[in-house]
Amino acid sequence: MPYVDDQSRADLELVSLALRESPPATAGELQYVIARAIAEFMDMSDKRYQDMNDVMGALSGAQQEFYRRVVAPYEDSCIKRNGDIPKYIN
Repeated sequence: MPYVDDQSRADLELVSLALRESPPATAGELQYVIARAIAEFMDMSDKRYQDMNDVMGALSGAQQEFYRRVVAPYEDSCIKRNGDIPKYIN
């Protein structure tokens, strides 16, 4: 996940505040917010393949970071609570 510098964070703070004020309530709403962000990014681009590839890479990176930081620790806690699949245990 590319962590952005302090100035970029400050520049994007209004986006964060708006999401806190009116967060997406469903997966559909979350996808809409993501699609709007992509549309804004693409509107400011030259619409070259590189720009489209950058969007796909950002989506992939965000998905992987979400899995690494949120899903995997949750799954690990469920394994501790409920036990592992026997064939997965080393």
